Amino acid sequence: MLTYHLDHTAKMPLYEQLYRAIRADIMNGVLTGGDRLPAKRPLAEHLKVSQITVETAYGQLTAEGYLRAVPRSGYFVQQLDALPRTACAQAAPEKQQEKTEQTADFDFKTNVVDTDCFPFSTWAKLSRAVLTDYDRSLLLAAAPQGVPALREQIRQYLYAFRGISVDTDQIVVGAGSEYLVTLLIQLLGRTRTYAIETPGYPKLTQIFRANDAETAPIPLDDEGLSIEALRQSAASVAYLTPSHHFPLGIVTPAARRASLLRWASEGEDRYLIEDDYDSEFRFTSRPIPALKELDHEDRVIYLNTFAKSLAPSLRIGYLVLPRRLLPAYQAKFGGYASTVPVFEQYTLARFLETGSFERHVNRIRIQYKARLESLLDALSQSELRGMYTVSGAEAGLHILLHVENGMDENELIASAAQQGVRVYGLSGYYVDTAVACPPATVILGYAGIPSEKLPDAVTALGKAWKK
Repeated sequence: MLTYHLDHTAKMPLYEQLYRAIRADIMNGVLTGGDRLPAKRPLAEHLKVSQITVETAYGQLTAEGYLRAVPRSGYFVQQLDALPRTACAQAAPEKQQEKTEQTADFDFKTNVVDTDCFPFSTWAKLSRAVLTDYDRSLLLAAAPQGVPALREQIRQYLYAFRGISVDTDQIVVGAGSEYLVTLLIQLLGRTRTYAIETPGYPKLTQIFRANDAETAPIPLDDEGLSIEALRQSAASVAYLTPSHHFPLGIVTPAARRASLLRWASEGEDRYLIEDDYDSEFRFTSRPIPALKELDHEDRVIYLNTFAKSLAPSLRIGYLVLPRRLLPAYQAKFGGYASTVPVFEQYTLARFLETGSFERHVNRIRIQYKARLESLLDALSQSELRGMYTVSGAEAGLHILLHVENGMDENELIASAAQQGVRVYGLSGYYVDTAVACPPATVILGYAGIPSEKLPDAVTALGKAWKK
């Protein structure tokens, strides 16, 4: 049986780690022409990974000519000519670089998902169907707002699961939130002042600054973005996460939402940008209604992506524009091709149309909820008992851990690193240093650490932070 060490906490997906390991053995002569590889199920059980991980690695090796698949017999190594030593030697620096990038045994970062949860088989099946059905049309430039099939499926999804009723011509598909925010800045104008939450998503400030747009950091209270501070600012556009604030986890109640909508309606050219980034992952109640659902004045620009629900690397997001902005959008960007390849758009459209997306989200919601429970249970049984409180556990893929052991935030981060654990301080998410940050608080994103490893990660934190 082949044995490889696969790092579940590494940035590289498990299937790619396995693919590279087998490829290296073939290129180095450990596996030779005619050797039969283990069947997918036994190898998956041996390596403690999903069968889809093995199937995807085998599929890639077969596509590249390293393996050949024999029906009802299995996978066999292809006969390869010996490679020059210089070619093998040149690959060494790349492997060394990959090793040095992963310096922590456990990384509680928030910008990852569990790649083993990706529905590879379904996605591959739908991809093949799209290639057959659309043929040469896949090679043509995409419509500026995205292919109609995908926009229609997004429209149906928004109505069925978020209560948002819009038309397909209001939907714009683009390559992720960074691109879409940049597009909005160009559409709304760089001379405006944009209100942003503090604490909030750090990259957002970078995007506005890179586009020479003025920002006004607005603090939060227990109900979300402070309406008083917003009114005192010079902002005419406010960017907010009302259904699940990042990173505090605050849910903006109905009264505050009404106040925000009232603020937007009081100005001739005011808008709210609603980032609904993780609305699929609410564990204690039904999803919180979107602000856009209450938008009777057509002042909310709705933004979402498939980064959390599918994978960040897909780079597929979308906007819902108010009707009043459509003429300006079409005048400025009507001649542009969509930034998302047509092939991916049609595949995602099929994924939504067949109900595969809904089933996938239901499945991973259960898995992430179990992972959260594993993390909370490990904390409750650790050496940290009585030294911490948790907030933000009702939704999303991270929690806030408020530690009371006499250490400040920097000491918590440094001591955790000495035990091989990377955590992130809450203070790094504050744009305005004048806004008070809760002391000794770290963010634990748990999507990238398997459930079975979470107890070991928490044990390491206990050693680092015990009194």
